[in-house]
Amino acid sequence: MAETIDLSGDGGVLKTVVRKAKDDAIAPSDSLPLVDGTHVHSCVLSKHCIFHYEGTLAENGEVFDTTHEDNSIFSFEIGQGAVIKAWDIALRTMKVGEVAKLTCKPEYAYGTAGSPPEIPPNATLIFEVELVACRPRKGSSVGSVSDEKARLEELKKQRELAAATKEEEKKKREEAKAAAAARVQAKLDAKKGKGKGKGK
Repeated sequence: MAETIDLSGDGGVLKTVVRKAKDDAIAPSDSLPLVDGTHVHSCVLSKHCIFHYEGTLAENGEVFDTTHEDNSIFSFEIGQGAVIKAWDIALRTMKVGEVAKLTCKPEYAYGTAGSPPEIPPNATLIFEVELVACRPRKGSSVGSVSDEKARLEELKKQRELAAATKEEEKKKREEAKAAAAARVQAKLDAKKGKGKGKGK
């Protein structure tokens, strides 16, 4: 079972790695502060990261926000206090390609006020986040930017291909099922035909 890490030191932000990143994967840094991912309930970070996510209420498992439905991507810069504390703390510890489950206590999320109507006061939130890319601030000259853009494009193509393959497999299964039914029917018809011949 994956280890749960207490990122805040007081149990306020817990992280469990769902899928590890590759050993040579990059992580948010001062030169790559912008993270891209899937939209995080109207929040933004500061070292530019791109990521996908789904947020649920710990109390009842209800999904209050997700980027998976429209396959959108969320970007923010880490360290600017523009998002909930839990995101600012957790994204610093992730690498591109990593998927993690984050459990965020109210004091590291939306606190006593909540974020009506989706998030009630004093709500503990659970996010599953995939860090898709890290990039420099606009105007920064970092060679890996074009590589990351290419990687994002490739990731998009892979997802589209996977969806198309899944649809094709479903179609083949349906065709095979129909063909098997037709063969059974043909055998039944053949038996009926032989029975009629014997009767004459």
